[in-house]
Amino acid sequence: MNPVPAVAVTNLSRLYGTRTALAGVTFVVNRGELFALLGPNGGGKTTLFKILSTLLPATSGEAHIFGQSLVHNPQAVRARLGVVFQHPSLDGKLTVGENLYHHGHLYGLRGQTLRERSAAMLERLGLADRSHDLVETLSGGLQRRVELAKGLLHKPDLLLLDEPSTGLDPGARRDFNDYLQYLREQEGVTIVLTTHILDEAERCDRVGILHQGKLVALDTPDALKACVGGDVVAIRAQNLPEFRDKLVKRFGCEPALVDGALRIERPRGHEFVREVVEAFPGEIQSVTFGRPTLEDVFIHQTGHRFWDEAVNGERSA
Repeated sequence: MNPVPAVAVTNLSRLYGTRTALAGVTFVVNRGELFALLGPNGGGKTTLFKILSTLLPATSGEAHIFGQSLVHNPQAVRARLGVVFQHPSLDGKLTVGENLYHHGHLYGLRGQTLRERSAAMLERLGLADRSHDLVETLSGGLQRRVELAKGLLHKPDLLLLDEPSTGLDPGARRDFNDYLQYLREQEGVTIVLTTHILDEAERCDRVGILHQGKLVALDTPDALKACVGGDVVAIRAQNLPEFRDKLVKRFGCEPALVDGALRIERPRGHEFVREVVEAFPGEIQSVTFGRPTLEDVFIHQTGHRFWDEAVNGERSA
């Protein structure tokens, strides 16, 4: 028999008044998986994170964590969760050690067990020499490590991370992501994270792409990029509508207008670029091509650039 999945979400929806934040989202996260929910601001990531962490009820649909209903057995669910929020949940006026001790008390940890676990987490995350430092004196990267130590203190089976790389410099982000890989591979922790950082999603086992409250794609990063259908070519010309008609007539392609350029998905893109330049000398202002990225998957599924959505999103959802 297959084991009960770590997370099972079925037709989950959430309304804020008349606004739909989630619309019939369904997916499964397997045990021991590193799973990303990728999307721009306003896509529904934060709402879904709050529901999974038992902070917000769904309007309709179901969600189970290790077979336990978030509605009927929230206490059983919380005991198996480690949660790291996007915004800091540390008390800056307390030391690193004090933050962990108080958090441990919430999970019934006391005495020697709490001291040993706190020391082990601080050692593992390179914070052993910072135990007596006030949190407010730490850098953003170190504070993020303390957040992770808190989330892992009670040895959760499922770690939920909301935009975990927020505020981290590239080096700290790389170290943080390396540790997530360690947790998954060496300790079997299931990890679900929300992110708008494309390379962070690339490192995950599978990625679910959210757009306007809907799950528009779900698979491994490589499989998602393979669905794009070849290289991605972007062409800029002075009169794009007229030039698009010429491309369609000459090459039988279906260019999409994205961010002031004609975007074409084409196998052997370098050959297509050469043919276009030879066919229309002097009309092209610039042309680029490359292998598909997760942003290209987002464009393929939605018709919009990822970063336009991220910048223009009115609020987090």
